[in-house]
Amino acid sequence: QVHMVQSGGGLVQAGGSLTLSCAASGRTFSSTAMGWFRQAPRKEREFVAAINWNGGSTYYADSVKGRFTISRDNVKNMLYLQMSSLKPEDTAVYYCAAMRGGSYFNRESYAYWGQGTQVTVSS
Repeated sequence: QVHMVQSGGGLVQAGGSLTLSCAASGRTFSSTAMGWFRQAPRKEREFVAAINWNGGSTYYADSVKGRFTISRDNVKNMLYLQMSSLKPEDTAVYYCAAMRGGSYFNRESYAYWGQGTQVTVSS
């Protein structure tokens, strides 16, 4: 079992930066791949980034590659998403998630989800 609580969302101007955090509990965190997804109004939840169990491999959506960085600290049971050069189209509710198997890029591959946090980017 993995339980997650998110923080770090807010309002930022275009071109600015934010870092999202996800605090996890449960003994399985350190051996579980993790991901970030986002959902804008009237749109389906979409893949943003993922990281394997030890942080050695990362994966990004084309829309955020070069601007966002996913990382984890297995000692502290923390997952992070560093966001820079933010654009208005990045505005969405962001969710962290723990993988159960399958493709890193599909939401159906994740079994446990954080509560979501709003990120709003103004122009």
